[in-house]
Amino acid sequence: MKRRATVHHIGISDEWRRWIAENLMLGHAPEKLAGILGRSGIAPHVAQAELTAAMQSPYLHGVQRLHNRLAKRDWLLGIQARLNRMAPQAVPRRERLSGEAFLQEHYLLNRPVIITGMLDDWAGSQRWSLDWLAAQFGAREVEVQFGRNADADYEMNSIAHKRRMCFGEYVALVRDSGATNDFYMTANNDGCNRQALAELWQDMPLLPDYLDGERKGFFWLGPAGTVTPFHHDLTNNFMIQVMGRKRVRLIAPCETPKLQNQRHCFTPVDGRAIDLQRFPSMAGVPVIDCELAPGEILFLPVGWWHFVQALDVSLTVSATHFRWDNDFYSSYPNNHDF
Repeated sequence: MKRRATVHHIGISDEWRRWIAENLMLGHAPEKLAGILGRSGIAPHVAQAELTAAMQSPYLHGVQRLHNRLAKRDWLLGIQARLNRMAPQAVPRRERLSGEAFLQEHYLLNRPVIITGMLDDWAGSQRWSLDWLAAQFGAREVEVQFGRNADADYEMNSIAHKRRMCFGEYVALVRDSGATNDFYMTANNDGCNRQALAELWQDMPLLPDYLDGERKGFFWLGPAGTVTPFHHDLTNNFMIQVMGRKRVRLIAPCETPKLQNQRHCFTPVDGRAIDLQRFPSMAGVPVIDCELAPGEILFLPVGWWHFVQALDVSLTVSATHFRWDNDFYSSYPNNHDF
């Protein structure tokens, strides 16, 4: 206790102590850490004393035991990751997939699929256009994300980017803006927009083969160029593409140890261009690319990492109210810092 108190007194901070502990757990050599501390202005004898105290600490030894258990879990996940690399990965397209086949071959096996043909008879697929939306709901006040280009973490900071405006004004902006990621109406705006666009949900496709019969979902509308960074959902999800095309990149859940996931369901890995210098662990990780066209439905299984980029003015409805158990959120960790 006296040694740690003395070290604290001469200047090393608890933030540095956390950094030391984390990097020792990651297997970095103490000599390397001492060099970094020295280049950061910490006296060599202070750095060495703190590293020695950390390596001798029974608290750190206890953390090491937990780290070993997590390493075992990562090894088990790695088995599936290696098996996935043995064959080319792709998202299959299935025409009018029956509910039972969807359940047995995709929902229960946690495998993505693009379902085609199920929206052919839905009147809304022809009716839902920018002109129709503006005519029906143009005077309603809706919520939209704005200022995304100025914030690299716009998805994590989505609350700070909320702005209210008339829906007709937003539709005109989408129509005339050209390709941009600066504004987007997403599921994060649902609290306001569900009420503003209430009648729209009565026009939703029911899809009784897969969904529970309620008319509900989440509304996504934006110009070409909108980007949803790599993340994973906490439930199974349908992406129902109504207007425009979207590029989707998928990474299997078993690759999570490679994705530098330190905060909630996000990763700093950029799906537009994966930087192997910054993220060498991503080398060899299979990324499955697909393009979702109007009238198609992408099943995004819970835990699958996905990156989404609009290739055109795009309207998507997402749905999570499946006929089968989809409550994975209740057991999600309360602390979102990993």
